[in-house]
Amino acid sequence: MKITTGNDGHSRSAMPGIAWEASPGKGLDVNRTPAPVIDYLRVSITDRCNFRCIYCMPPEGVHAKLHEQILSFEEIERFVFVATTMGVSRVRVTGGEPLVRKGCTGLLARLAALPGVEDLSLTTNGSLLAGHEEQLRQAGLSRINISIDSLNPQRFRRITSGRELRPVLAGLERALDAGLAPVKVNAVMLEGIEDDVEAFVRLARERPVHVRFIEFMPIGRRRGGDWRFVSRRRLMDLIGRFGKLEPAHSPAGGGPARYFRLDGMLGTVGFISSMSDHFCSRCNRLRLTADGRLRNCLFSDKEVDVRPFIGGDPDILRRVIRYSINSKRFNRLAEDPGARTMAQLGG
Repeated sequence: MKITTGNDGHSRSAMPGIAWEASPGKGLDVNRTPAPVIDYLRVSITDRCNFRCIYCMPPEGVHAKLHEQILSFEEIERFVFVATTMGVSRVRVTGGEPLVRKGCTGLLARLAALPGVEDLSLTTNGSLLAGHEEQLRQAGLSRINISIDSLNPQRFRRITSGRELRPVLAGLERALDAGLAPVKVNAVMLEGIEDDVEAFVRLARERPVHVRFIEFMPIGRRRGGDWRFVSRRRLMDLIGRFGKLEPAHSPAGGGPARYFRLDGMLGTVGFISSMSDHFCSRCNRLRLTADGRLRNCLFSDKEVDVRPFIGGDPDILRRVIRYSINSKRFNRLAEDPGARTMAQLGG
């Protein structure tokens, strides 16, 4: 078997070439009633992260995979291409922290060039964003999500186990200046976020930023330590004190957030209430982990190892993907998330 060197600098087995011609598709109907269209793929390119957020991983971190255990960029590109021939049109690159992996922007350019990829986005903690924003835009990145769980430096350090807020905010400003749009900020709703509400509202009022408040999900046995659960309803009541929340159109993307706007806001505030009123019946996504496992539900530990099929016949890979989708139950209450942490799954 011929060995080649990939763009990420590591040796990989050469894979048979394929014709880069996508067949038309409007999404894969999974023959259910209702039958959501699976058109959104989240791709984790690394399980490594330079943060240690308390709800995402233990303070000592997680045992990272060896580089040869994670998918090469060529394998990721090939998988995404095959997925687009089945109707996937939206691709989000995640980690861990995706920008810690060398060559991330090059991979984004390759994914953006694939037929069928209509929307390419990135989720990042923002700490490494400043200095990469122009490369990301030129690579074809459509939009970006930045995880900022607090705008209070002390609380931010507590959540992230000692990391600093300043470089994250600098990355946010650079993303806006580079024209990456929309820019969304993800904030997990943990105890103490009530004290952050005014600052987040001010951010969305003064800047074209879409702040999404996400209910804490106990994935990978991470219960958030002694952090108290805060519901979407509680936060909406608090934000309502600053004015009337009017429903707003979703600022691009295919996610489950519901958006609102206060009078005079340049951005919006959104809510992802995955625990208090889940949206399983409308789920439109799959997740590809960094080590090549396809997961059809964030709350399920059932995974399909697709890596052995990526280098072979695309029709066989399609059948494997279809098997995963047809196994999707669209009901998180019937699932067990298992022990994999959010950092290992890509969120």
